[in-house]
Amino acid sequence: MNMLDFAPLYSSAAIREIEGRAQRDIARGRPGLMERAGLAAAELARELAGNGKRILVVAGPGNNGGDALVAARHLKSWWFDVDLVLLGDPAKFPPDAAAAWEAWTETGGTALGAIPEHRSWCLVIDGLFGIGLGRNLGGVYLEGVRHINRLKLPTLALDVPSGLDADTGQLFGAAVRASHTLTFIALKPGLLTANGPDYCGDIQVANLELDAQELALSQGKLLDERIANAFPQRPRNSHKGLLGSVAILGGAGSMVGATILAGRAALKCGAGLVYVATLDEALPFDPVQPELMFCTPAQLRDKEKLTCLVIGPGLGQSASALEHLGWALQADIPLVLDADALNLVAANGNLQIQAQQRIAATLLTPHPAEAGRLLGTDSHDIQQDRVAAALQLAERYHSLVVLKGAGSIIATPDGHWFVNPTGNPGMSSAGMGDALAGIIAALIAQHVPAEKALLLGVYLHGAAADRLVAQGCGPLGLTASEVIDMARQRLNNWIYPKGE
Repeated sequence: MNMLDFAPLYSSAAIREIEGRAQRDIARGRPGLMERAGLAAAELARELAGNGKRILVVAGPGNNGGDALVAARHLKSWWFDVDLVLLGDPAKFPPDAAAAWEAWTETGGTALGAIPEHRSWCLVIDGLFGIGLGRNLGGVYLEGVRHINRLKLPTLALDVPSGLDADTGQLFGAAVRASHTLTFIALKPGLLTANGPDYCGDIQVANLELDAQELALSQGKLLDERIANAFPQRPRNSHKGLLGSVAILGGAGSMVGATILAGRAALKCGAGLVYVATLDEALPFDPVQPELMFCTPAQLRDKEKLTCLVIGPGLGQSASALEHLGWALQADIPLVLDADALNLVAANGNLQIQAQQRIAATLLTPHPAEAGRLLGTDSHDIQQDRVAAALQLAERYHSLVVLKGAGSIIATPDGHWFVNPTGNPGMSSAGMGDALAGIIAALIAQHVPAEKALLLGVYLHGAAADRLVAQGCGPLGLTASEVIDMARQRLNNWIYPKGE
């Protein structure tokens, strides 16, 4: 699987760089980027309108407004009844938007200064602000966004829903809740993480006849199902010894269930052997999954040829937990740090140094609060720029990192990052992180390289939850155990397709 094959993700600054290079290369007589963007928007709007004929276009004061003006002009020429609302002064338009305004008026088009009341439309086009917005909305622009949302109509956002930060997915006070987003040239990370998935609806890309990757390199990629190609098919002449040994270490007190979930996930996603070492020795075996082999942490240290170790699910933060984590960090095998293992590392400088100095692969799986502790801040700051936070974690700890949440971010120490598109709100329940840790460990045990195991594990975890919801199981009440079983089914279907 070539990582370069995934769809590229670009920051706003990179998109502006691409636009600048493209504008210099546009041959005389060919339509400029605004004309291309407006035409693409009009074509999608025509499709979305169906049999409807009245469309509301809301244009802002910059080039995003210019895109909307071009779209309005085309729709008018196709005999749609277009109500154009212009929230801005045409005399202050940048050059391309000014030309789009002139072309609109030359067709007899007029503009309203506010969204009219008591009028009906089949579709709204949001062309207020694109990637250039860098401040909180206010005044007529804030009211315009709120009015669009109150209409509760199908809404097509141009490039990015107005008020959404295209880089981070944060809101500039408020944002248009679009049913569809047509983003130009390439995808932006803010559409896919944090608040982006709640505001963008269905996302399509209009490349405007540009190859973004020829014009600027991208360190970010959007995962898709092709990551399953990283998983090797088993030879018929295989046995459990070829499929790796996973160890799960944690389970203090009442938290034994966390280690059981991680162990079941590792077993059901294909690991040859799974050991579960709990700090609480009250449960000698799992009566539901007797294939799991329970042992004490001391016995685990004597196991030879472990392929991957997960430490953290239900670990607690006792002195005993701290001592076991110190041993795990010195183990010369791939290590997945989850839950309390992350909290202990965050609170202990010596453990941080040990993590940074490891030679074998280290994988961190924090949610935003854990990531905040690891970086000496809080979850609010982490969420302000999830990509930057994941990259900072990967660099500081010399580790592969998944920052969990809506649009999970996977980052590598060399500066590459990925956004995972799978998953849903049903995953906001206990045990999901334990299941993910076990899935990742199982993939490593089966000879998937650590980076690809993390990418595939995260994608698979979310895809399993999505399939369950599609089948009517959840999102409310979705459990980690159900996701584990579906993850096994999805993985087998990808590797050994038989139809579903």
